[in-house]
Amino acid sequence: MKCPRQQRHPQHDDFLSSRRIFPPGLTGKEPLADVLDTVFLAYNAARLREGAQLFVRKMLEPEVTVGMSLAGALTPAGLGVSCVVPLIEAGFVDWIVCTGANLYHDLHFAFNYRLVAGDFRIDDRTLHDVGVVRIYDVLLSLDECLIETDHRVKEMLERPEFQRSLTTAELHHQMGKYAAEAEEKAGLPHVSILAAAYRCGVPIYTSSPGDSTIGMVAAETWLRGSRLRLDPLADVNETTAIYYWSKQEQRKSAVLIFGGGSPKNFVLQTAPQASDILGLDTPGHDYFLQFTDARPDTGGLSGATPQEAVSWGKVDPEHVPDSVVCYLDSTVAMPLLTAYALSRHPIRPARRLYDRRSEVLEYLRQACDRARSGD
Repeated sequence: MKCPRQQRHPQHDDFLSSRRIFPPGLTGKEPLADVLDTVFLAYNAARLREGAQLFVRKMLEPEVTVGMSLAGALTPAGLGVSCVVPLIEAGFVDWIVCTGANLYHDLHFAFNYRLVAGDFRIDDRTLHDVGVVRIYDVLLSLDECLIETDHRVKEMLERPEFQRSLTTAELHHQMGKYAAEAEEKAGLPHVSILAAAYRCGVPIYTSSPGDSTIGMVAAETWLRGSRLRLDPLADVNETTAIYYWSKQEQRKSAVLIFGGGSPKNFVLQTAPQASDILGLDTPGHDYFLQFTDARPDTGGLSGATPQEAVSWGKVDPEHVPDSVVCYLDSTVAMPLLTAYALSRHPIRPARRLYDRRSEVLEYLRQACDRARSGD
């Protein structure tokens, strides 16, 4: 006697109504973007596909301002040249928060100094003896790359235009001018993040300006009487102004996060700074895309999810479905995302937020005045 078939639950078909996992066999002739769309169907491959589609279909819409944060040794691996510069020049990034170390190593490329692919198993005592520095499997000369870059940064920071109080955006804009000149003098294609941001008017902020060789060199010039001073509080106001302006008049704000750490927090804290500290009614960023290898269960910010960010007011709770976290090394994710975006979306006009910093800051100041007066 057969057991009677259990009646199908009303939600049974709902759960099984999404895309069938039945990808085509690869031939080796498929464009990379097509492979992401058709073969990246599960686990972190699916998150990468979802993130790439979110970036292209929603984050790059004309009304969306895109802020990008960069942490980890990305520029030494060549990702500034291969990915960040093309994203900036395509108009896909409107403002950046980056570690100073990434910008320091970016200058090696502008100055045409050599970094080479090495072997992480080399004896570091031998490397120390011969004057070679290792970043995992990237090798560079202590004297011919690092020390020479230090000297050129020192010469740069001693110039008259640096002898005043600067936001880190102003610092990097001025450095970008000289990086662009160095590229041109060396006959290089566009290889430097600083130079590309200078040309396209993309402001670059550093959340910890003393935590890099650029900061170390600036500190040394201070000991010798330089008037250069960096103003991190002005950075907080400028980035918050960019965020607040991006949330007004039917505009939206998106964050694209590679790694985590201090740059991730600095780009996200703009929302609670506006709502909690300044008393302005803003629900948080609209779109959130992060690539990280950090786990959320350790409590660190690098692995914190967009759902957790909602509790802080960093992400709009109504837009959590427009949030994707892919647990993948940025050196793998960034080239794939860049190639996908450039093949799937036309170039956007540069928003040139660096040139509009005073405008958006005044917009924020007037909003604060109205909030204090109760208007």
